[in-house]
Amino acid sequence: MARNPFPPPRTLLLTEPPRAALDLAALLATWPLLAAAPRGDGHPVLVLPGLLTGDPATMLLRRVLGALGHDVSGWSLGTNRGATGRVVRELRAQVDRLHQDSGRRVSLVGWSLGGLYAQELARASPRSVRGLITLGSPVLRRRRWAQGASRLVDRGAHLVPGTDGHHRPWAESGPLRVPATSVYTRADGIVEWTSCRYAAASRRQNVEVRGSHLGLAHNPAVLWLLADRLAQPETQWRPFRPPLPLRPLYPHRR
Repeated sequence: MARNPFPPPRTLLLTEPPRAALDLAALLATWPLLAAAPRGDGHPVLVLPGLLTGDPATMLLRRVLGALGHDVSGWSLGTNRGATGRVVRELRAQVDRLHQDSGRRVSLVGWSLGGLYAQELARASPRSVRGLITLGSPVLRRRRWAQGASRLVDRGAHLVPGTDGHHRPWAESGPLRVPATSVYTRADGIVEWTSCRYAAASRRQNVEVRGSHLGLAHNPAVLWLLADRLAQPETQWRPFRPPLPLRPLYPHRR
C-alpha cells in the first residue's frame, strides 16, 4: 500500500488551534517590527485561502501587505471547497484581469490548498504571473501527492453541508516557469512537511518557519518573508536572507 503523504502525528493535529493562537500572540508582540519590513511597489498580489476557509481567514495577512504598499486582492469566491470548474475558470479570469488592469504581472500567495491553485495558475499563465509563495502547501508534483491531496480535499469538502461532488486539485501541463518560494513548518499538523519542499532548481527556495499550519497566515516570520519576497524587483530574484536579528525565526533555508 502506498504511503499516505499526509501523516502528521495526531498530537500535532489536535494542538493546531492552540498553537495557531500562539502564532497570533507572537504577531501582536512583534507588530511594531513589521513597520520596518520591505515595502512594495504597488503591483497586484492575489491571496488564495486554504481548504474550507475564505477571504476572512487571510484578511489580516492582506491588510499587512496592503499597508506595506501592495495592491492586494482576496479570491472573492466564498469558502474554498475544492477546485470546481467554477473556481478554475474564475481564478484564471481574475489573474488575467488583474494583469490587464494594472499592466503588471501578478504575484500569487497561496495558503495550503490555495498554494496548489497558485502553482497551477502560474503554469497556465506564466506571462501574467510574476512569482508565487506557498504557505504549508504540498508542492511536490507526483502521482502519490496528487492522490493524497485529492483524498484530503474530498474529506474536507464533505464536512460542508450542501457540498456535492468530488473536488480535486487541477493540474496544468508544462513546467513551473516563475520564481517560487515554499514556506513550511516541521510542526505542521495537517500537511506532511516533507511534501512542502521543492526539489533544488533555479529560482526555487524552501524556507522553514516555526509555528502551526493554521497560524501560517498570521505568523510574524511568514509576514516578514512575504514582505521581502513581494518587494523584490521583478527581474532581480534572489534567495531569501532575513536580517541577522530575525534569523532564529527561520531554522532552514534552501
